[in-house]
Parts: sequence; structure tokens; C-alpha cells
Amino acid sequence: MDAFYASVEQRDFPAYRGKPLVVGGPPTSRGVVATASYEARGYGIHSAMPCSRAVKLCSHAIFVAPRFDTYKMVSAQIREIFRRYTDVIEPLSLDEAYLDVTIDKQGIGFAIDIAQRIKDAIRSELQLTASAGVSVNKFVAKIASDLDKPDGLTFIGPSRVERFMEQLPVEKFFGVGKVTAAKMRQLQLFTGADLKRLTESDLVRLFGKSGRFYYRIVRGIDDRVVQPNRELKSLAVEDTFAHDLERLDSMEEELGKIAKKLTSRLQNRNLKGRTFTLKVRFADFRLITRSHSLPYYTDEFEDLFGVACQALRTVVSEDSMPIRLLGISASNFDRVKLASAQLSLF
Repeated sequence: MDAFYASVEQRDFPAYRGKPLVVGGPPTSRGVVATASYEARGYGIHSAMPCSRAVKLCSHAIFVAPRFDTYKMVSAQIREIFRRYTDVIEPLSLDEAYLDVTIDKQGIGFAIDIAQRIKDAIRSELQLTASAGVSVNKFVAKIASDLDKPDGLTFIGPSRVERFMEQLPVEKFFGVGKVTAAKMRQLQLFTGADLKRLTESDLVRLFGKSGRFYYRIVRGIDDRVVQPNRELKSLAVEDTFAHDLERLDSMEEELGKIAKKLTSRLQNRNLKGRTFTLKVRFADFRLITRSHSLPYYTDEFEDLFGVACQALRTVVSEDSMPIRLLGISASNFDRVKLASAQLSLF
């Protein structure tokens, strides 16, 4: 979807249309931008940017609080449109999904025509725009979907895939963040063609197991299937505070609120985890995590809160810097519980 949260707000509230809109905030808060409209993006505002920075870039931007219940409802409506054309749908988030249209439910005949019909249905029924990428595998289709936003439709056929990958900047490759991209530039690796000149063993030596992925994908090889029942790996809750926390008792009080929310989410999904991770972002934006695995599966508040507090005390004793964000995530779920939770969805 194109600027999904912001587009829903502009659809529902005509006064926001054509104006720089930021979902997040308020601008004086410590929060971050969830989504920015394309008008706001013209000023350099983007997702995950601090709202205080966004208002400096565009002082007349409109800031609105997110309405996640509404976005979830619209996302469900979009999924219903998808199901008219295929049952093999892998959601990535509320606003993005992979669709395998090998089995053509409506007998349309061409994947690009299916994509266009889905886009047309979303526009006519929901008054929103979507961009689609169509190709022979997940990686190329994902990259293609970002090439012509908003309201784009890009097809990369089999004969074009390898050439397309050779021309792709390394920053566009899956798993290449700022640090890896900087390392690649130092090695004079700027495009897929540059990566293609290296052997698989060279790429593994330089980039670890990701090197194997780079070696295959630059040749257009991606055998990952679209997984409609994709396994849930973790569940997390975090909060950014209006004011930095300096005292341990204040930190533990906020951590208790976070642990209660995570406990509720685990129990609502019939999930129990063994590994719990504390996330701490300091006032200087440094980020650290501390993980601990229990000898048993649990969804009890006392267990989550106890593990998180124990980890927090070690962090605070090592660093006296005030804290701006805390979070707790659960992972390493009970396989039996996970299977039960997945089956209840269908």
C-alpha cells in the first residue's frame, strides 16, 4: 500500500488531502513518525524519524495520532480482495503481502493482469492506492513493487531478472543496512554486477552466511515459497517515554506496564515463550538488548517482569545514562501452543 496510514487518514478526513500529513506525534513528543504522506515526504520526512525532527523539516505539517484499529480493519478488507484471486497469501505487515498466483482462481491468464485488477479493486472499493511488483520470485517482486510508487505496477519477466539484479544498487539488497552498505562501498562494491564478480566463498568470507544469499540472488535465484501460515517468531511491546527515565524505580514501574501488555498479548494468542529480551534505548540513542532463556515455557506476568527487571538492573548498574525507551519481547515459543494458535485462525 502507498503511505498506508497517512492515505487512510486523508481518505477519511478530506481536510488532510493534498497537505503534508504525519501519522505520529504530537510534534513536541518523543515519538517517531509511523507514516508520512507523499506531500510530507517531499520535505524529507520519513518513517521512524523523530517527530521533533519532522516538524523542523516542515513546520506546517499536520500531525495526527495513529488509529490502528481502523488500519487493521482496512487491512482485512484488502486481504479479502486478495482472496478473490489467490489463497496463497503471506502477509508481511498490515500494508504489505506476497501473493503466489500460480493457481489462477479466476482464469485471468497473466500475473500482471491479476495485479492490475487487484489495484483497481482497492482503488474503487476502498479509495486507496497500492503499488505492485510482479516477477518470478519473492525478492525481485518485492524490489519491483518499490520502483514506481505511488500507484505503480512493475513487471520483471524471467529474461530481465538477471540484468535487473546486476543494475540494482547494493543498498537495495535484502539485509544490507547502513553498516554493510558502507563496507561494500569500501570494497568498491556498488551494484549487483560488482557482487557478481566475486565467488561464493569470497562473499561468505566477507559477509558471513548472508554472502550465500547475495551470491544466489544476484543471479536471480530465490527459491523461497510464499508461506500463508508463516510461523510467528517473536512478540514484542515497547514504549518511548515523554521524559527520559533516570531512576530505577521509575524504570521498573514502566517495565511493569510493558510486561502486562505483553502478557495479555501472549495469553490472547495462546502462546508461551522461553526466551525474553529486554530492549533499552538510552538518551544518546544507543541501543542494547539483554536476553535470558528460562527452563520452562511461560506466559505469566511474574516471569516476564522478573526476567526483564533482572536484566534492567545489570544494564543500569553498567550505565548511568538516562533511558528514553524500554521494551520486552518473547520468543522461542512452545511448538504445540504455536500450532494451536495458527490452526485457530482458519
